[in-house]
Amino acid sequence: MGWSIALGIICILIGLFLFLKPQWFWAVTERWKSYRAEEPSDWYRMSTKAGGVLFMAMGIVFALLPLVLR
Repeated sequence: MGWSIALGIICILIGLFLFLKPQWFWAVTERWKSYRAEEPSDWYRMSTKAGGVLFMAMGIVFALLPLVLR
């Protein structure tokens, strides 16, 4: 039960990070691949924010799962 809640909180935090700061995630993971790009594209920002929303939804499900399965 505790692991599911902890995993849910971690997923929610990752999702918030992806949703609020997609340019930081791009700088860490993608910037080294291009020598001309100074910032992420609009498509990258939008898809990273969508991934953040999905991570947050998954985290909420993980956190509430022990309460539902009682």
